[in-house]
Amino acid sequence: MKNIAVITGASSGIGKQFALLLEEYDQYDELWVIARNQENLQLLSTVVPFPIKTFALDLTKAESFDVYRRELEQEKPNIKLLVNASGFGIFESTENTKMEDAEGMIDLNCKALVKMSMLSIPYMSKGSKIVEIASIAAFQPVPYINIYGASKAFVLSFSRALNQEVKEKGIHVMAVCPYWTKTQFFDRAADKNNNIIKKYVVMYEPEKIVRQAFKDLNKGKDKSIYGMVAKGQAALCKILPHSLIMKVWMRQQDL
Repeated sequence: MKNIAVITGASSGIGKQFALLLEEYDQYDELWVIARNQENLQLLSTVVPFPIKTFALDLTKAESFDVYRRELEQEKPNIKLLVNASGFGIFESTENTKMEDAEGMIDLNCKALVKMSMLSIPYMSKGSKIVEIASIAAFQPVPYINIYGASKAFVLSFSRALNQEVKEKGIHVMAVCPYWTKTQFFDRAADKNNNIIKKYVVMYEPEKIVRQAFKDLNKGKDKSIYGMVAKGQAALCKILPHSLIMKVWMRQQDL
């Protein structure tokens, strides 16, 4: 049986970093990578030491999951690691957010992540792991990043509960909760002509977030947070009223 890793959103950002650092974590017979950009996926084959199978799929489309399901049924692999890193956000008031963007965030950040997890679990065995990319935004309501933040709260809750459900099978699930991270996320999230978000307290490197994630995965944690600022904010969100957290956020961004 072929031992594989599966990474969505693998063409850039945190997903790509998981692919680049995969060799340091474990060995695999094959790496399956999923994203919309076929060319960027193909480039991974020059830097990743495992055979790569690419899937140029848009995970907001239902037919994409039929492709993945058929491939699993045909290959019958053992999925040792699944990383759900596909996702996007928009910085905008809810009323001014395009409906297709709102639906897209929910479809990709939530529905696609759930579908990938559900389709993959039957092909996992004792010792298999799932990494779901959430966000520090999961710990608090975030005005003007409302839908994105709410979608990541869903991811965090889903991941931690799923971890309990699959423990008896020897499968471990962990949510990664990054703070602001230097990725192409901002190319889509921020409208350069309408800078709603004006201040980023700190900006982390994706490599450091992924290295921390692998460490926490080995320790059996159900969530991973990199950086003192990020950890501090997550802690404060547990003890301070969210109404106060939102007031501070609004004042910080001059909203």
